[in-house]
Amino acid sequence: MLIKKIISLNIKTAAADLLQNKIFDKSVIILALNDGSNKYSTVGGTCTIGANFQLVILSKYDSQYDIEIDNNMNIPMYTSQDELQYLTKGLTLGAKAGVLFLSSDEGIIDSAVSINNKTCHTN
Repeated sequence: MLIKKIISLNIKTAAADLLQNKIFDKSVIILALNDGSNKYSTVGGTCTIGANFQLVILSKYDSQYDIEIDNNMNIPMYTSQDELQYLTKGLTLGAKAGVLFLSSDEGIIDSAVSINNKTCHTN
């Protein structure tokens, strides 16, 4: 039997407020590396491997990102196996001064998580 892995993400109030203005009904969000390693990366190079993350807003599910991220906003959110090594226990998305950050029990993972809207909607 195939067991689908699910990870948890706590989205803090300030981050939720920022996301509310970016997502639309039926939006799907993926948490993806932004280091040149995937089709959604906007940057590249060996200096950014594993250091930069982005939230990619899609209008439909991308099967390459098949690991569900359970979150307190109940947004359909996914990641891939490639990101899992960086996503450790106590995963949290916060915001400070209008900038998203990703952290875990081990500390800050990315202090400037970008939002990449790949839907036809814009704000």
